[in-house]
Amino acid sequence: MPSQESQDRDFMRQAIQQAQIAFAKDEIPIGAVIVHQGRVIAKAHNQVETLKDPTAHAEMIAITQATHFLTNKWLQESQLYVTIEPCSMCAGALVLARVSRIIFGSRDPKAGACGSVINIVQHGSLNHRIALSGPLMEDECGRLMQDFFAAKRKPPSIKSD
Repeated sequence: MPSQESQDRDFMRQAIQQAQIAFAKDEIPIGAVIVHQGRVIAKAHNQVETLKDPTAHAEMIAITQATHFLTNKWLQESQLYVTIEPCSMCAGALVLARVSRIIFGSRDPKAGACGSVINIVQHGSLNHRIALSGPLMEDECGRLMQDFFAAKRKPPSIKSD
C-alpha cells in the first residue's frame, strides 16, 4: 500500500493539472481535488473570469461537486488538495463543509487563511477544525502562480512590418 506522502503527492499532481487548465484559460492558476475514502470525488480550477463570479474559486466549485456526489452537505472524512493555501472565503466554506484535512501546495502570504495571514480552519471559536498539511510540492505550485503573474506584467510585444 502506498505511503500517505506518496498518496498526497499523487493527489496534488491532479490538483496541479487543474491549475494548469486554469492557466490555459487565463484564470489564476489554482486547482483543487477532493478525495473521499481514497477516491477523487471532485476536481476543479478557478473560474472567476469565465463565470464572472468572484466566488468561483477552485475550492468552492470542488465543494459543490463533492457535496453533490455524496448527496450530503458534510464532507467529513474528505481531504482537499489545493495548489495554493485557501483564502478566507474558501477556508470558511471548508469549515462549514467539515472537511477533515487540507493539503496545500504553496503558502499565500497576501490572502492565506490557513496560517499565513489568519488561520480560520483551526480557529478555536469555530465548531469544526481542519487538520493542515503543507506546503507540499511548493516549488511546482508556486511556479505556476509566478509564471502567470509574470506574463500578466509583461508589456505586449510590438509587431513591426
